Amino acid sequence: MINKRLLIKNLLAHNDENSFYDKKRQLNLGSKEGKAKFLKHICALSNSNPKNNSYIVVGVHDEDNEIVGVDFFDDAKLQNLINAYLENPPIVLYENIHFPHLPQRKVVGLVTIRPTNKMTALRKNIWKYYGGSVFFRDGSISMSKVFDLEIKDVNSKVVTEIEKHAHNNIELTLDGVIDFVHRYDSGLHPKYKVFKESFVVCWAGLEKRVKEKSYFSRVDVELINEHVKLFYSTHDEVEIELNDYSFSLIEYVRLGFNNQYKYYPLERMSFLFDDKGSYQIDSEFLFSPPEFEKKLLHHIYNSNNALCDKLGKGTRISKREQEDVLNLAPTYMLCYLNGFEEAKDKLQELSGIMKKQGEEAYQSLKDTQRILRKIKYH
Repeated sequence: MINKRLLIKNLLAHNDENSFYDKKRQLNLGSKEGKAKFLKHICALSNSNPKNNSYIVVGVHDEDNEIVGVDFFDDAKLQNLINAYLENPPIVLYENIHFPHLPQRKVVGLVTIRPTNKMTALRKNIWKYYGGSVFFRDGSISMSKVFDLEIKDVNSKVVTEIEKHAHNNIELTLDGVIDFVHRYDSGLHPKYKVFKESFVVCWAGLEKRVKEKSYFSRVDVELINEHVKLFYSTHDEVEIELNDYSFSLIEYVRLGFNNQYKYYPLERMSFLFDDKGSYQIDSEFLFSPPEFEKKLLHHIYNSNNALCDKLGKGTRISKREQEDVLNLAPTYMLCYLNGFEEAKDKLQELSGIMKKQGEEAYQSLKDTQRILRKIKYH
């Protein structure tokens, strides 16, 4: 079993960007340009490594390899993007890797590209890249180039050696459990369980009891063997279920207007462990958008627009309006889900405004975008 934190350290320590490894400060999958560049790198790394895994490390400064981290990214449908735009797509896995020195909500993203031994090409146009384009790695650069029918294998030995030196051991696992417990020993009641005598899962959260059931907020779930964060949320309510072979959680989102809120189930995620030393992740989308009266929605939508105008102009706002800023993104989303198509455009315009309103307001926008991204894929 590979310790992903150790793997990232080995990649950063022993190799500059090359034909099996790339690093990024961040990924921008919210724009056509960002998606196109990501697909180009996936295509190039896949074609340049027909016999071995290749990697992209996200959350690292390019100049000095400083690990600065990125936000937790849980888009389980990333493979859908790969399959939609690439011919002979590789298997791509995005994992969130915990590093102790990073702030609590930050991780390092690790993209693993598993080989297919087939030529990967762009299936259709995206941004300035044309359908049919084939990309390879030339050193640290992903570029379109003329290719031979035979794909050469030049990296298998070095990648195998790097992965060999990143294997987990008992000491690293125990250190990981102790580190997790120490991080959350102040009221979040950290717990752990060993699955199939191989996998150690730690979790922590703020528990509350409602009608004989437990719900958790500020939840962090980590697969210690690989230092992979399986789930992280600072706001939503989460229900946790486990048995001898699986760890499951149901995530709820808090939505509503005028201080009248309800919790709606968003998604069930299940981590299934087997006797062969492997595991798989299953997800089930549960969200059904709540419906509201059009008259109320028109009022909320117009109030949001007026508040955005004030914020854009730098006009001083009241204490009540300051509270409403935190609800701008989720209420725009509710309008959009109830037929206000233009509310989606308003959400896209919020990024610059919300950054200036503080971390909590900006986090509210990012949480809303995450929900919309999940809804889009389903």
